[in-house]
This record gives sequence, structure tokens and C-alpha cells, in this order.
Amino acid sequence: MYMLERFREDDLPTLHALMRDYSFATLVTQHEGVPFASHLPLIFAADEGPYGTLCGHMARANPQCRDFDASQEMLVIFQGPHTYVSPSWYAEDPANVPTWNYAAVHAYGSPRLITDDDACHALLDTLARRHEAPFATPWRLQMPEAERRKKLQGIVTFAIRITRPEGKLKLSQNRSLADQQRVAATLQQSADPVSRDVGALMQQRQATRRT
Repeated sequence: MYMLERFREDDLPTLHALMRDYSFATLVTQHEGVPFASHLPLIFAADEGPYGTLCGHMARANPQCRDFDASQEMLVIFQGPHTYVSPSWYAEDPANVPTWNYAAVHAYGSPRLITDDDACHALLDTLARRHEAPFATPWRLQMPEAERRKKLQGIVTFAIRITRPEGKLKLSQNRSLADQQRVAATLQQSADPVSRDVGALMQQRQATRRT
């Protein structure tokens, strides 16, 4: 992705946290010569490979299933919190213009299909448990064997071993520290929870820089 050095983020724990926290990602491949994208919830396993491995599933009817060739590199895009930034939040200067602050990770990797039924079931169970955990009565992946096999026949599961991660945290680093602090404080007072998340991320980064 287009990158200015001041916005580059190479810290692996930071990139891993973004992939875990914003796990509904966009999977991009070249399909029959044109870009093709699917939007999928993924599981990130940090301890599998030097940069981690992504696992997920999609409908077998999805033509992107045919792109899971280990020789083809895939791109997975994780969009973290993002928000509009008004020039009125900076020190007054007629040259100021609006912008957008955001966090994103691009993970490039080598794909493979998971064909073992037990491994497929384990992946789906992990995904369900993770997203059901906040509920008072979590749903569990339990059904008659014939129905389970029928459901599995309708999907494919996959793993993408990350070979190259790119992180970008555009958080007003091109502004003075005073402007950055003003933007973060303003976002923290927003009625929009995603804007507050950006403000919190900015304040975390500012605190790290001061220590």
C-alpha cells in the first residue's frame, strides 16, 4: 500500500493485535485475470509461522475457492478504527485541510485448503466460541453427524501463512505534538465509538513516545 515512512508500523505485536481485534477482513485474489474480493471473519494464529497464519472458511459456491493455489500470493486487508479529522482541531492556519486517520494491516501470504473434516470442524468451533463468548448463553456447534457433514460439504476451509505483513497507522504524526494531542482529545469526546477508538489509539501512541 502507499506508505509514508512516518506512518509505517513494523511492530509485530501491534500488527497482531489489529488482526485479532478487527478480524472481519477482506481477502483479495486475482481470479481469471481480474481482482476478486470476499469479506470474511478470520482466526489469527500468531505462533504458526514467522508472521502468523490466518484461517477461515467460505461458501464452496464462491468462485474464489479456485484461487487457493500455493503458487499465488493472496492479500488480506484488515481495517482498524478510522475517522474524519477536521482542520478546525489544529492550531489555526488557513493552509490546513481535512484528512482521515486510520489503522490498517495488509497481510500477504501463501494459501492452502484444509480438507480434513476434523480440522475443518475444529476451526469452525473455534470461530463460533470466540464470537459467542460475550453472550450469557453461548451457542455451541453441536448437531447430528449427518447434518454436520452436510454443512461441511457446503464450505471450504483454508489457511494463509503470512509471508509479508504491512502496517499503517496514520494518526496525525505529520502534525505537531500539540495538534496530535488536540485531535486525540477531541476524538475521545466524540459520540461515535469508532472515533473514540481512534482517539484512544492516538493517546496510547503519544504516551509510548513520551516514555
